[in-house]
Amino acid sequence: MPLLRGCHIQTMRIASLVPSSTEMLFAIGLGESVVGVTHECDWPAAARELPHLTATVLPEGLNAGEIDAAVKQVVGESRALYSLDEARLAELAPDLIVTQAVCDVCAVSYEDVVAVAARLPGPPRVLQQDPSSLPEVLEDVERLGDAAGIGERGRTLRGELEARLDAVRTAVAGAKRPRVVALEWLDPPFVGGHWLPEMVEIAGGVDVAGTAGAKSPEVEWEALEKLEPDVVVAMPCGWYLEDSLEQATEQRERLRALGAERVFAVDAASTYSRPGPRLVEGTELLAHLLHPERVEPPAGIGFAPVAV
Repeated sequence: MPLLRGCHIQTMRIASLVPSSTEMLFAIGLGESVVGVTHECDWPAAARELPHLTATVLPEGLNAGEIDAAVKQVVGESRALYSLDEARLAELAPDLIVTQAVCDVCAVSYEDVVAVAARLPGPPRVLQQDPSSLPEVLEDVERLGDAAGIGERGRTLRGELEARLDAVRTAVAGAKRPRVVALEWLDPPFVGGHWLPEMVEIAGGVDVAGTAGAKSPEVEWEALEKLEPDVVVAMPCGWYLEDSLEQATEQRERLRALGAERVFAVDAASTYSRPGPRLVEGTELLAHLLHPERVEPPAGIGFAPVAV
């Protein structure tokens, strides 16, 4: 993903509490204005060196099933999955805090962020980014640019991203559309919602499991078997290729029962889980998986066939 160049906006100090927003900020040339990020912000590489403002309450080393159980327990007890370092945030003195409320298990509670921001000097502005569709993700690029006073850069980046999506649509036009199941988790199975069905459609497929714009639902494996997919893509939320492949391998028999001709594991954290600019790479990768003769894979994005 090329970053937009130009004069840096150094007068604004920005705290990003969502990995996708961190990626957006760097993509529109605001990397030097970011003063703090989450413990999960690892793209681009420069973001890893910034102060961490969050931590998770979940212990390390849990497998997929244990993570699901732990998350359900914490949420069921109305406890927060993430903590926010208010003292560190105050020291960094941001003018703008970027956060979200769309996913209860993806970031610090929006209400907690607003409450903390109100206690800080200023207080800083809180920008909420809650896209549930691909067009809304692109709109957020503009909104973030406007909030930082560089609206033109946001509009330029949005135009570049839309042009790439149009190129994918053109490349797969007229091709037979395979039936696709996108799995956002495998133990237990969740099917992709939000922007994922739109990405599948642009890539030249038909998502037979998820609903565009809706939350990703938990389903039964037996229900997925009835969908008769041609392609299954394992994209466990927040996991990179190695762990996605491991999770898919552990569920090999379940995946085999779906009867798909092709099954893939992908780098979900980089290209599907985070509603940022790299969803475009994710769409390009989907187009390659569905129509390899028409679309080349994007550089640097991991994927692998799963032997079922």
